[in-house]
Amino acid sequence: MAAQVEIEDQASVTELDNGETFDPLSDDADSSTGSSSTDSMILLGEGNQERDVITTCLLSGMGTIASDTTIVAVRKNSTEGITTRAKYLAFRIFTEAMARKNGGDPNVKYGWYAGSREEIESVISYGFSNREVGKFENDAGSHGIGIHIVPSKCSRFAASASEPDEEGLRHLLLCRLILGKPEKIVSGSKQSYPSSTEFDSGVYDLQNPTKYVVWSSHMNSHILPSYIVSFRSPSLRGRGGFPARPCSPWVSFASLMSTLSKSMDHIS
Repeated sequence: MAAQVEIEDQASVTELDNGETFDPLSDDADSSTGSSSTDSMILLGEGNQERDVITTCLLSGMGTIASDTTIVAVRKNSTEGITTRAKYLAFRIFTEAMARKNGGDPNVKYGWYAGSREEIESVISYGFSNREVGKFENDAGSHGIGIHIVPSKCSRFAASASEPDEEGLRHLLLCRLILGKPEKIVSGSKQSYPSSTEFDSGVYDLQNPTKYVVWSSHMNSHILPSYIVSFRSPSLRGRGGFPARPCSPWVSFASLMSTLSKSMDHIS
């Protein structure tokens, strides 16, 4: 079973919406050359390939304010801790289960979760909670009640919803998501679980989703927090100011992503 999970993980889990191959959690020192470790997070240094890929991904989705955005730090969630390693293994098992349910395709994507520094650090330490879900319960424009995550190529959506800390830094959490078969959720919906066993998650738009909705029942099994990106972007004022065209589907990192996939951490 472990071998099967590993094969499916490499074939379909390592994908960044634009067809790029990318592995988010390899905790060996070889994959983090030039980095230093702080608590459970690994600080990726300048020149690190993973940092370069994530930086490019975030900036490419920032549109006209990319030139005014500075990446200050990229930290990776390490699998050295026994709890984090267990979560990583569990995510692989749920990925395999979803693949079996949906004809071999677990539909795993990357996405940005926006919040305050304290909220994101809490998610890294303890996982998602009803506090995060509750942010959308009284939102008339919300598309369902769950964890809302922005596709990796639409980073400005997430950046606009982030909260600056006392130093003016904003923080985004890059996660790996098991979406399975999504269903469209209309604006203002109070739906909080799949409408039937056919579906596994929600989206705003089936053809060009700008938000994913992971239901609370799946929030700590189908979302794997992988990186925290800290940045400054003075052009972002307040919260929620979504641009008309935040996504950048033309960006391709296939060659670099393919190189990164070779550093996959084989956890048995």
